[in-house]
Amino acid sequence: MSIKLFRCLVNDLLIPKNQHVRHGHRLRGKPPTMARTLQQRLEKIRLSREDPTLDFKVNIGFSVSRVTRRMITNAWSSEIIALRKNPELERASRTRQLLIDLQKVRQDWLQMDGPFHIHRIAEHYDVYKHLYGDAYFMPIVPLDISYELKDDKLARAYNGNVIKPSEASNAPNVEYNAEDGSLWTLIMTTPDGNLTSADNEYCHWFIGNIPGNRVKEGEELVDYMRPIAPYGIGYCRYIFVLYKQDCHIDFSEYKRTKPCLNLEERNWKTLEFYRKYQDQMTPAGLVFFQSDWDSSLKEFYYNTLKAKLPIFQYDFPKPFIKKQVWFPLKEPFNLYLDKYRDPKEIKKEFLLRKLKKVHPFNGPEPPLKFPLAHRSNKYRPSWLRFEITKKGRKQGRVNDINEY
Repeated sequence: MSIKLFRCLVNDLLIPKNQHVRHGHRLRGKPPTMARTLQQRLEKIRLSREDPTLDFKVNIGFSVSRVTRRMITNAWSSEIIALRKNPELERASRTRQLLIDLQKVRQDWLQMDGPFHIHRIAEHYDVYKHLYGDAYFMPIVPLDISYELKDDKLARAYNGNVIKPSEASNAPNVEYNAEDGSLWTLIMTTPDGNLTSADNEYCHWFIGNIPGNRVKEGEELVDYMRPIAPYGIGYCRYIFVLYKQDCHIDFSEYKRTKPCLNLEERNWKTLEFYRKYQDQMTPAGLVFFQSDWDSSLKEFYYNTLKAKLPIFQYDFPKPFIKKQVWFPLKEPFNLYLDKYRDPKEIKKEFLLRKLKKVHPFNGPEPPLKFPLAHRSNKYRPSWLRFEITKKGRKQGRVNDINEY
């Protein structure tokens, strides 16, 4: 390995601009759990030399030029001068009564930095990587996705925020700006939580040939299905992609029966779909949210999908218990004996004792204000006094020791 290559690898490990100091020590790089090893870096350099296209990203969307504040100020120069000469606005500003239209401010932000901001967030969540591989696009068309809730409330999908499945049970309201006579396609998909094939996605919604921004007049090929994040896998991404069509497209091969309750029929691959129609459509809008398990999915799996409830849990190994010996001295004798009993038997015993004392209508008896003052601990073994103390303080194991 040459000296120049070694210096490049060393400089890559260091963080000259973002060095942190903790307890007088300078952290010279990323933590060992995040930093790549020397062998991994050499392997990446070797592969990049053999195939220079490995780190090359393809822009499959529309070209966009950043709109700076100077450009907007020049366009609004006459309006800005008129506002400065308005005495009423100046008086309202001094008395702190000037109201600002936040919706207009948001539209200006979407025009200036919106596409680049959404693109950075999508890159962070690996949206482009898991949908399009080495391709990406700039979401130049602002897409507004909102779910209607009770009491006139809305759950709006931004970029990575959390929306529960119970909140997204019905199809959302979709709004965007479009010219008359244009055609669009809206697809909602998730690359996470496929129960039959890890390489496929789930298509939750597919509407093609949308005239302008009238989504309800489009051709619904796959009906809407709520998020179905399985129990135990965490958050799943649900992504809305808006495509602009150059012409009318025949999507009859993707037509599914309504309602489509067979999950295998919803298997989907965004990359294959775009490769097939890349000459007729271009991605232009992107919005996604995250969702995880909630109690409403239990009824949806059982009654609607007619499927078993998918639960992913870690299978803990059985605890190792040493061979039983006579006269253990390191722990209380009753706890020692419970180790070798059947756990189901112990739980059953505790449940029966609890049901024996709890009234079905009035609930459990109120606890004593000073539980340790009602009984004397004299002439009792140490382990029994310890159990009485824990029970009075409601700590540790629950044992019925009042009968002793």
